[in-house]
Amino acid sequence: MRLAFIFISLACTGGEHAATVTHPLPAAFSDLLPHFLVEPDDVYIVKNKPVTLTCRSTPATQIYFKCNGEWVHQDQHLIDRDVDPATGLPVMQVKIDISRQQVEKIFGLEDYWCQCVAWSTTGTQKSQKAYVRIAYLRKNFEEEPLGKEVALDQEVLLRCHPPEGVPPAEVEWQRNEELIDPKTDPNFFITVDHNLIIKQARLADTGNYTCVAKNIVARRKSSSATVIVYVNGGWSTWATWSACSAVCGRGWQKRSRSCTNPTPLNGGTSCEGQSVQKSACTATCPVDGGWSEWSKWSPCGADCTMWRSRECTQPSPSTGGKECQGLDLQSLNCTSEQCPQTASGAEDVALYVGIVAVALCLTLLLIVLVLVYRRKKEGLDADVADSSILTTGFQPMGIKPTKPENSHLLTIQPDLTTTTTSYQGTLRSRREVTGKFSVSNGPLLEPLPNGSHTLHNGKLPSDPNDFMNRLSSQTYFKTLPRDNVNTSYGTFNFLGGRLTLPNTGISLLIPPEAIPRGKIYEIYLTIQKKEDMRLPLAGCQTLLSPVVSCGPPGVMLTRPVILSMDHCSDACLENWAIRLKKQSYEGTWEDVLQLGEEVVSEPYYCQLEAETCRVFTEQLGRFALVGESLSMAAAKRLKLLLFAPAYCSTLEYNIRVYCMDDTQDLLKEVMQMERQLGGRLIDEPHILLFKDSYHNLRLSIHDMPQAHWRSKLLAGYQEIPFYHIWSGSQRTLHCTFTLERQSLSTCDLTCTLCVWQVEGEGQSFTLDFNISKDIRPLDSDFLLMDNCTPALAGPSAFQIPYLIRQKICSSLDTPCPNGADWRLLAQRLKLDRHMSFFASKASPTSVILDLWETQHFHNGNLNQLAAVMAEIGKQEAMIFLVSDGEC
Repeated sequence: MRLAFIFISLACTGGEHAATVTHPLPAAFSDLLPHFLVEPDDVYIVKNKPVTLTCRSTPATQIYFKCNGEWVHQDQHLIDRDVDPATGLPVMQVKIDISRQQVEKIFGLEDYWCQCVAWSTTGTQKSQKAYVRIAYLRKNFEEEPLGKEVALDQEVLLRCHPPEGVPPAEVEWQRNEELIDPKTDPNFFITVDHNLIIKQARLADTGNYTCVAKNIVARRKSSSATVIVYVNGGWSTWATWSACSAVCGRGWQKRSRSCTNPTPLNGGTSCEGQSVQKSACTATCPVDGGWSEWSKWSPCGADCTMWRSRECTQPSPSTGGKECQGLDLQSLNCTSEQCPQTASGAEDVALYVGIVAVALCLTLLLIVLVLVYRRKKEGLDADVADSSILTTGFQPMGIKPTKPENSHLLTIQPDLTTTTTSYQGTLRSRREVTGKFSVSNGPLLEPLPNGSHTLHNGKLPSDPNDFMNRLSSQTYFKTLPRDNVNTSYGTFNFLGGRLTLPNTGISLLIPPEAIPRGKIYEIYLTIQKKEDMRLPLAGCQTLLSPVVSCGPPGVMLTRPVILSMDHCSDACLENWAIRLKKQSYEGTWEDVLQLGEEVVSEPYYCQLEAETCRVFTEQLGRFALVGESLSMAAAKRLKLLLFAPAYCSTLEYNIRVYCMDDTQDLLKEVMQMERQLGGRLIDEPHILLFKDSYHNLRLSIHDMPQAHWRSKLLAGYQEIPFYHIWSGSQRTLHCTFTLERQSLSTCDLTCTLCVWQVEGEGQSFTLDFNISKDIRPLDSDFLLMDNCTPALAGPSAFQIPYLIRQKICSSLDTPCPNGADWRLLAQRLKLDRHMSFFASKASPTSVILDLWETQHFHNGNLNQLAAVMAEIGKQEAMIFLVSDGEC
């Protein structure tokens, strides 16, 4: 049977439709509307490859596509006709290709879409809209994961906001380049917003984590975030008490425990508290045994023997005492009267004969002894008849001899020249010799690659990295930082000089005459990162200052240099035991000084000011200030800084709160880091006293306009553990508050941010500003005003000219009866608490002036010092008015 079809051709040109009619459908199908077997789906154009849309309908006389409201020309349709073998209905399929150029013509105005329309004799049907989009994936992540150090079993959150893309990117996480599958490891969880949560951190979770975003176009990887899972140390159980140290009386005993339950790993904190306990004990003294009195003799027995006994009970031996020495049983033969007569005869006769024989022998022996004695006595009297022979030439002590010819025996002086040796060398005290080594032959230093520790031509090396590279090649300097930003160095002679690390509060003053004349030293000053230099802190100890290195160690100094560095204690010495630690050549840290217990004969001395520590040292090396709290009132100064993005084009707005030790080097580090992140300081820094109360630090945000802003923080506050702050080993602790505004037009932000220690002191920031029109400086340079030269050598490094300094020292070093000497100078400069230290130096005035130079380098006023000299009554005060040219 032949079927007649009606073909209608529509050409959409100038808005007019032209139709061509073919044979109609059979009458049996004339009342059916077309329905779609295949409808076009959403597709993405990858790079420059066109996409194909397909539409299939039955029964249909014709099908045409309409894209963005306009009919697609019939020449662009690929038509395929067929008959459904099951129903006998005609089936029509139409395809069109869409190119990237077609989509880009309307890109940005609206989405590009296409829809097919099918006709039959009964009517028309429209398919669903298929959207055609250009696929892409941008390169940069909107938020990348950041590395963290977390404690064992702590929850870890790694944030990831993938790059913008069409279609939206799928996110997966990798650890050490291996895919993380939460299905196989339920300890991992990936949130709907692509963040990775480690529910309980394990040691095996330490590694590099990468966020991977991918779609049909590309695959992007974020920068790796290093997660370090550390284990804080835990004490083992106490061992048993040792034996008492005293054998008798009061002593002490001890017991110990070790930090092995668990052992600290990956930088975890050491155990808090004491590893050894001591306790007083009293040892019972040993008692030696003593004999009691002898008992009475027993009656004479049949064997003519009687007995008596005694016991070791006066006292009895105890607690390790000695037993009694001697016999506890004694026997004695009885006399004939006491001995019972049981028999008589030959035995009695023999007994009597023996007694008589013994008596005769004893009598003869006595006669012989008497005769010998008389004979010897007669011979001695004849020999000593003239006793003057024995006394000739000898006189009693203190009595003048009677014979003048023998008087010279008492008046001759001994000749000691043959046994006397003279020492022609230089005499030095133990304090001056200890620890001083010549640069050329000091055992602490191996020679540098060029074979010398000094620059005898007095010039700096041409390459700034050459000096640090040479130092780093030595065994002692392996841990020196390689960056030149935190390192200063220079070449100095006997005129001295100064090294400064700008914007850190760290400097090294080398006074005149500290370097021996004829010597030229290359000296460096650098700051160590605390992450690289983990000091062995125990108990309630905390790091109060940066770790500073100056050297090279082992150089010979004739006077102490002064190292200045910031500290963050509250400077209440009654609450602290503050110690100066120095690293030995072997790498161990040793206590060289305890503040308040300084010994002036030692090569170290320290002056603690409100925010600065001045260390006098005759030996260069690596130093740090460590404090141990003596009570819960001991406090560290924390500096609180608030930063936010300088420009924000998204709905999210992050506020970062830094809680760090109040030292200038940390402030500089945070400023430089935020400058790289594009952050701006949004409020003035605040100071918080953080006490040793074992309470954590809490941070919260309040009073936001709920109609415009909301906080994405799930809990009511964030918390920083106590030991993370108290240890001082983590330099830039901070918390981030992520806020979300309801629309991009919202720019005014008002809120209150609170930071406080639980059951302690707190600070609050009141914020009210426009995040898009803030005119405050972006880099916060107003906090970093120190632009001094890193290295100054010779007279330019000092306020007081060298010749004037010599005149002042010669005038004030000599003691004055009315007290107008260096002691009055120290008193007027409010340095009299260091009198004993100044007095131990060869020139007390020069040490006082060194300290004045250190304290007043930036704001020193010579006129004020001249006024002090005038009050003392020294005419040398007038020399301060001499111009520099005259000096």
